[in-house]
Amino acid sequence: MSGDRAASAVAGGDRSTDGPRPGRGVDGDARPPRLSWVLLGVLVLAQIGYPLTGGGTRAALTVATVVLGYLLSVGHALLTRGPRTAAALVAVATGGGFAIEALGVATGFPFGSYDYSGHLGPKLAGVPLIIPLAWTWMAWPAWLAAVRLVRPGVRRIALAAVGLATWDLFLDPQMVAEGYWRWRDAAPALPGLPGVPVSNYLGWLLFGVLMTTLLRPLAGASADRTGPADHPMYALYLWTYFSSVLAHAVFLGLPASAFWGAAGMAVAAVPLAVTLARGHRRRPPAGTGNGSGQPRVDATA
Repeated sequence: MSGDRAASAVAGGDRSTDGPRPGRGVDGDARPPRLSWVLLGVLVLAQIGYPLTGGGTRAALTVATVVLGYLLSVGHALLTRGPRTAAALVAVATGGGFAIEALGVATGFPFGSYDYSGHLGPKLAGVPLIIPLAWTWMAWPAWLAAVRLVRPGVRRIALAAVGLATWDLFLDPQMVAEGYWRWRDAAPALPGLPGVPVSNYLGWLLFGVLMTTLLRPLAGASADRTGPADHPMYALYLWTYFSSVLAHAVFLGLPASAFWGAAGMAVAAVPLAVTLARGHRRRPPAGTGNGSGQPRVDATA
């Protein structure tokens, strides 16, 4: 961003065509879209119900949860940053997610050899249509967490990729236990997680790096900033982390994935929680501003 545009962003929000619409941006005191909080609340209720169900009901709830998460993330990107960012997210995470899954099912690269069951709805090229939606659901909050925590560059891409890939330390063992997909050769595996090969997690990390590398230039400059409007995405990421640890350890009988997921996803989740807590303590009382007459701009963006 040039000096003039940066000054404009600080003074009243970037008005460029790549950025969010006036009054809907991430700069300053823009509030989170109400729809994002509503969808997050419904998503939380659906996930609370997951351990209380079984069989076909649980599979249907899984599909509904993924759809809710997808609408939440894409809708947030659209409402806070505009069509370009939302379209980039869909192209990279949804389109890219389908492509990498179709490649994986057909060739075994980069995850390993696996097959999906018929429990997750219609398939295309052997991939249930909700699977690319799941990539998108968590790619956006993982990216925003990294934007909040580190400056642009290799470290941001790496943290976003790790923040996404480590979610699969919860997801894959849970879905394999439900019979939603199976691995033809699950060796070598992490201790305590015999049903999932290590190659799967490495494949997630590889695709995560590719996805986050492409997202920023395609999404525009507004994807490189964070603000109060992104709180629903932070809440989504932290809810996913803490609720997954609890569910796997207590309700789903998967203590090993609770351990591995807690350790892996903590790389992004714990610093994010600490940063948000510190920011909340430093926030001036309502109506007092920040003492400078200027909207707050995230120092890490």
